[in-house]
Amino acid sequence: MCPVTRSGGSAFGSTLLVHGPETLLSERAVSARVDAARTERPDAEVIRATGAAMTGADFLEASGGSLFSPTTILVLDQICDLDKDLFEMVTQTAAQPGPDLCLVLVHPGGVKGRGLLDRLRKAGVQRVEVAAPKPWKVPEFISAEARSAGLVLEADAADALQLALGDDLRTLASALAQLASDTDSQRISAQMVTTYFGGRAEVKGYVVADAALAGNLARALEQLRWALSTGTAPVQVSAALALGLRRLGLYLDLRTSRMNDFDLARAIGVPPMRVKELSRDSRSWNQRGVATAITAVARADAAVKGASVDAEYALEAVLLQIDAARRASGRRS
Repeated sequence: MCPVTRSGGSAFGSTLLVHGPETLLSERAVSARVDAARTERPDAEVIRATGAAMTGADFLEASGGSLFSPTTILVLDQICDLDKDLFEMVTQTAAQPGPDLCLVLVHPGGVKGRGLLDRLRKAGVQRVEVAAPKPWKVPEFISAEARSAGLVLEADAADALQLALGDDLRTLASALAQLASDTDSQRISAQMVTTYFGGRAEVKGYVVADAALAGNLARALEQLRWALSTGTAPVQVSAALALGLRRLGLYLDLRTSRMNDFDLARAIGVPPMRVKELSRDSRSWNQRGVATAITAVARADAAVKGASVDAEYALEAVLLQIDAARRASGRRS
C-alpha cells in the first residue's frame, strides 16, 4: 500500500505512471519520485501540468529542458484529459525519455484515456497502482501509518479507528497525525480512539445502527435524537442502517461456511473485529427479519430524501419497525 520508489538507477531517463483513484497514495507516489529526482539533481526544474491544458508545443517545451535548467522533472496530472492527438508523442517520450528528463504521468483510473494507458503498457512504462484498499486491508495501512508517525497501536486500536472514521485513507492519516500531535503517550488504545473520534457527526449514524441491530431500542432512539440535534444528516442515519442490515444479512448467509473470522470479514467487507459483533447480533435475527427491516429502511430513506415527512419521525418509526422485525425473527427461530 506504500508508494513504489525507484530502487537503484537514476530517476532521470525514466518514466513512472501512477494509476488509480486513491488520491493520498497517488500524491505520495508522485512525491517519492520527485524527491528522489531532486535529491539526485537539486538544480532540476520541476514542472507540473494537467492533461486538459497541455498542447503538443507545451509538452515538447516542458519535456525538453530549458535555458535555465537542462534537467527537468515533469509531472503531468490527469493524463485522461490529454487530447488524443498527443497520445503518440507522450508515449514515445515515456518509452524513451532523455537522460535529463524525469517524467511522471498521473491517471486517476476509469475508462477515459484508456487508449493512452494501453500504449504506455505496450511501451513497458513502469506503473504503480494506487487503488483504494479493500476494507479488510485498511488496518494494515493504519498500522504502517502509525509507525511512521511514531505511534504504537495496542490491540484492536486500528480496527477501532477504522470503525470510527471509515476507509478513507486521507482521513485516517490525518487522524493519526492528530493523535501524534495531541496526545502525550505514544501508545494508542482502542478506548482512546473511541473517546477521541466518537463524537464526529459521520460516526453517529453507525452508533444508531449498532444499537438498533443489537436490540437496544431505547439506546437507538436516544442516539438518534442526539445525532440529529448535533448536525448529523438524516440520510447518514438511513444509510448506516441499510449498510448494517446488508452486512448482517451477508453474515447470516455465510456463517455456516467453513470460514475463519478473517475470511468472513473479507467476504462481508468489514474489519475482522466486526465479525464478533455480527455473530452476537445474529442470534436475534433470521434472513426473513433482515429482509423485512431492509424494506422498511428503504421506505424511510426515500421519505427522508424526498422530505415528504418529518425526518426525525420517519427515522424513529423505522427504528420501531426494525425492532419489530428483530423480535419476529426471534419468535420464528
